[in-house]
Amino acid sequence: MAGIGLRALHHAEFLRVQPATGWVEVHSENFFADGGADLELLEQVRSAYPLSCHGVGLSLGSTDPLDAEHLRRLARLVRRFEPALVSEHCSFSSVDGRFVNDLLPLPYTEEALAHMVSRVGQVQEILGREILIENPSSYFEYNNSVIPEWEFLAELSRRSGCGLLLDVNNVYVSSCNNGFDAAGYLSNVPGERVGEIHLAGFSIEQFGNREILVDTHSARVHQPVWQLYDLAIRLFGRVPTLIEWDLDLPALDVLVDEARHAEAVMEARDARVA
Repeated sequence: MAGIGLRALHHAEFLRVQPATGWVEVHSENFFADGGADLELLEQVRSAYPLSCHGVGLSLGSTDPLDAEHLRRLARLVRRFEPALVSEHCSFSSVDGRFVNDLLPLPYTEEALAHMVSRVGQVQEILGREILIENPSSYFEYNNSVIPEWEFLAELSRRSGCGLLLDVNNVYVSSCNNGFDAAGYLSNVPGERVGEIHLAGFSIEQFGNREILVDTHSARVHQPVWQLYDLAIRLFGRVPTLIEWDLDLPALDVLVDEARHAEAVMEARDARVA
């Protein structure tokens, strides 16, 4: 089943049109308020669509203490709306209490793995449920990384019991920037642990004489990413798939059209299997 990310620009139109999309994902932090119009809107959305809550602010990979107030508000949101999926990122955004507006990749070491296992375990204990952890996009690799990203995520899932949110666009972007085989990455992901897939568009930037792919969520899904998604569905079967779009938001119809494309890929896989 394919769904779309719901952003504030589309709130009113979404409720009025109630588009034919399988489910909806929201950023958890946008609904942390004690009350108000946004929560009332989410009540209406939740009454008509399955919901996923996707976090972007927990900074799981940081060595800063986990934010107890953030977790309290997340737990409250999860209790109230009972989303089908709850997710966060394999990344960090803060050092000594100072935050950056990005999701920074971790060095893939045994020390970082043990840290992430502990942090994910704490979050799952507080929420009383499994969460999904998403692979980040990256533009460099640490010299001290000794574990391939796919192995790091697989082991994180095995040790902590979390599921995986596989962002296929991130796999493609990182593979181009860091020079690994994206198809090989997918073939090493434990498919039984993949609970959700993200798709999005990227942009291409020039830095000196080097071309970098940037995970901007600002365009339609690019054809190479659709091809990689087709491989993912062949490997893992049907997985709830989300179209993400955060910058230069298009008309709501465009998001729904992209979700239909993802649904068509899954239906084609079903036809081959039948």
